[in-house]
Parts: sequence; structure tokens; C-alpha cells
Amino acid sequence: MLDGMTTPSLRALLAGRDPVALGWLTSPDPLLAEAMALSGFDAIALDMQHGAIDAGEALRLLQVITGAGLPAVVRVPWNEPAAIMKALDLGAWGVIAPMLEGPEDVRTLVSACLFPPRGQRSFGPTRGKALLGGAYGARANDEVVPIAMIETRGALEQLDEILAVPGLGGVFVGPADLSQALGGPPGADFEDGPVRAALADIAGRCVARGVPAGLYTRSARYARHMLELGYRFVAVGSPLLYVEQGAAEVLRELRS
Repeated sequence: MLDGMTTPSLRALLAGRDPVALGWLTSPDPLLAEAMALSGFDAIALDMQHGAIDAGEALRLLQVITGAGLPAVVRVPWNEPAAIMKALDLGAWGVIAPMLEGPEDVRTLVSACLFPPRGQRSFGPTRGKALLGGAYGARANDEVVPIAMIETRGALEQLDEILAVPGLGGVFVGPADLSQALGGPPGADFEDGPVRAALADIAGRCVARGVPAGLYTRSARYARHMLELGYRFVAVGSPLLYVEQGAAEVLRELRS
């Protein structure tokens, strides 16, 4: 943890040698957020794109997560500057922007994440003091992590140009949309076919460029394999998936 920070530096975690386990929250329940934050994850992501979390709920969840001493990441609904700036003002240390098509979209993301002269983020960090005290304005540009999703054909085809955008902090692969973009069904944990080949290619190019790559998975076994390919951070399911799997296992045992 850097001097003055109330949570570990997300940027330092992604730059380190150890893999980063990213908890994935889709529910606005603070009790569930607290349980996730205390479970041993390295950082927690709030899904405001497909999850049931609005801005007011995100504030309460971010207070719980950072209060537990973890950095938080927000997947915003769209690559829209107002939503990106709001997520950062409320206390996120990283922003994941979905459905990007190429380097221009990534430049929009980075610009919304960084204060002038490096970007166009408006100054008004509602929870800045909770993260860095009075040093937030001076240090935020070096700590905030803009993360571009790679899940469209355009992003895959222009990956090298995306990785070269100054200020980009990482990429995150959405396997369901990537599969659909390549003509397949939505899903995750693909073992073969075009998505599996694309995942290996993305990992290799990110390692070569020194850009941390992340991925959404549904099993620890698959996540470990992706880490071996070169992915730096992984989300493994979500509390909703844990409930579904846990309930099914309990019921199998009960009724066996």
C-alpha cells in the first residue's frame, strides 16, 4: 500500500508478479459486497453494464469495498465520459469500458479517466479524500487504471493499435460478446475454436506490450489455465453463479 492510500494500489497490483483475483459483483446488496470484500479477493469489480447496480447503489458498495481495504473497479454501462467520471468520483480506482471498437474509443476512455493536461476529466472527486486524502488531485493520474474491453471484431483486429494508446492501463476480455462477434454462441470458458485461439493471441500480444490483460471466466480451473497463458487478472463467476452452483450441490446431496 502506498503512503497515504487507504487501499492497495490497483495499478501496482496489476504490475506485480502475483495473479490478481477480481471479485465480480452484479448485485447492489451491501452485505453481499462486504462478504465478497472479506473473502480474500485482491480487488472487487462492480458491473453497472449488465448488473443491477445504479449510481446511488454504486456509492454504497464502493464505501463498503474501500472500507474493507480493497481497490474497486467499475464496469460502466458504456464508454461515455460522464459515466466514467462519476464512477471515479465515487471511489473507483479503475474503469472497465465495454464494447470498444478501436483506438479512438480507447483514447476517449483514457481522456475521461485523467485530469488535464493528460486528459479531460473534470475535477470533483466526491470520495477522493477517502482514497488519497488531500493528495488525490496530485496523484490520481498515476493511480487510476483505464481498462478497455476486447470483445468486438474491431477491437480484436485493431488490438496492436489499442495497446499502443498512451495511458491505457489494461484490457479485459468479454468472452460472450467476443464469441458472438466471431460468429459463435455466447458463453465462457471456451476450450477450442476461434475464441480460444483469440484468447491466446490477446494474451501473447499483451505480454509483449507490457499491458496487463484480464478475463471473465466461470471456473477456477479455466482461470488458472488463462493465467498460465499470460493473463494478469481474472474474474471467476459472480455471487449469483456461486448461489446457483452451491444450491444445486446442496439439493443434489439432499435428494441423493
